[in-house]
Amino acid sequence: MTRTAQPRLDELTPRAAAAAVRRQFDATDMRSFARSSPAKLIVIGLVLLGLCLVAGAVTASEVSNRQQALQYLLDNAEPDANSAQRLYTSLSVADAEAGTAFIFGGLEPQDVLDSYNQAIGDASAELVAQSGHASASANDPDAALRTGIATELPVYTELIQTARTNNRLGHPVGAAYLSEASNLMQTRMLRMAQELQEHRSTAISDTQRRHVRPPWLAIILPILALAALVVGQLYLARRWHRLLNPGLLVASGLLVVLLAWTVTAGSLSALSTTDGRDDGAVPTSELTDSRILTQQARAAETLKLVRRDDSGDYDRIYDNATKKLADLLTHYPHGAPASDDVAAARTALDRWLQAHRRMTDALGRGDFPGAATVAIGTGPTEATASVQALDHALADGIGKARNTLRSDISDAARSLDILSPGALILAILSALFVVAGLWPRLREYR
Repeated sequence: MTRTAQPRLDELTPRAAAAAVRRQFDATDMRSFARSSPAKLIVIGLVLLGLCLVAGAVTASEVSNRQQALQYLLDNAEPDANSAQRLYTSLSVADAEAGTAFIFGGLEPQDVLDSYNQAIGDASAELVAQSGHASASANDPDAALRTGIATELPVYTELIQTARTNNRLGHPVGAAYLSEASNLMQTRMLRMAQELQEHRSTAISDTQRRHVRPPWLAIILPILALAALVVGQLYLARRWHRLLNPGLLVASGLLVVLLAWTVTAGSLSALSTTDGRDDGAVPTSELTDSRILTQQARAAETLKLVRRDDSGDYDRIYDNATKKLADLLTHYPHGAPASDDVAAARTALDRWLQAHRRMTDALGRGDFPGAATVAIGTGPTEATASVQALDHALADGIGKARNTLRSDISDAARSLDILSPGALILAILSALFVVAGLWPRLREYR
């Protein structure tokens, strides 16, 4: 009696083929295999393999994200903050120079007019640069601030031009136009510029604050994978009575290298970021505030002279600004960058305060020409020379602090160089050594 030939699986329908496959496997055999040592070895290998690869991938991703954040800080956030600082300072300088030029009557010196025009041009250029930056978008919350400043700037310059024209003609109304222009600048334009600058500075500080936090996932996952490797080696030693598994031992060593590399590079990067904040961002902010306070005080000083004001309003603005300025310069850290520039600025401020007192005394005696000479004279002891020396010292200090910030950011990014691809390579090697360590044990069951 002949046996009927069994049809091949490809000759059956999908349902019939699935039924035939199920008949060929005994459920009891499958359960037995699941409890066997080969199955356990396969599960251990897959778990260790997955943990090694996941630890490397997550570490590489964390490091890459941090480097991108630092690069964004270097290429976008910091230049944006510097641009906002220059915009604010330029507007402040323009307002102060407009008042200074007005004191000369119809004979404004060309250098004073050039300084005013330069400040207006710089402010316009910074507005254009920021508006055209890649970070600007329809959803940019600072777009309204830039638009507001750009809208008010022509109004301000027109008021200054009207004040200048009336001043040249000897019309007293010119002082009123100048006062209105300065009020527009101080109460609206500079406030918007200050808010814009604060937003840009906050973007830097937020990035730095996030960067100094430990990359917990990049630390915890390698530790977890390392612990799993240790547990796996203990299981193998107990099951096969072999103290060491070379493959798993090398895989563990590679993960230790990855963990040590991540912690060391991350710590160095965080330290450089902290230095950039303490020696760069904070001093830059303080020096920028000092420079703006200088121009605010100078604008109040010149307006007091132009308006022959005896109400004390401009005196209060001047006194408050110079008091804050003196406090910033006095408490500036001695070991911070630009300490020599701050010392020079403090000396210039002292000379300016003395000149301002002489100007106020002259006005109190009704000696306007004498007060004007002190305020806008070219002598080394007059207010103009002191203000210029003070502003130049602060500008130089801002440049040094900014260079320190950018240098520290660059150091922070360089500390993470090749760590991202290195983490992937170490993880892949660890996975390969896991396979190399378990494969001889699996071969014993052939």
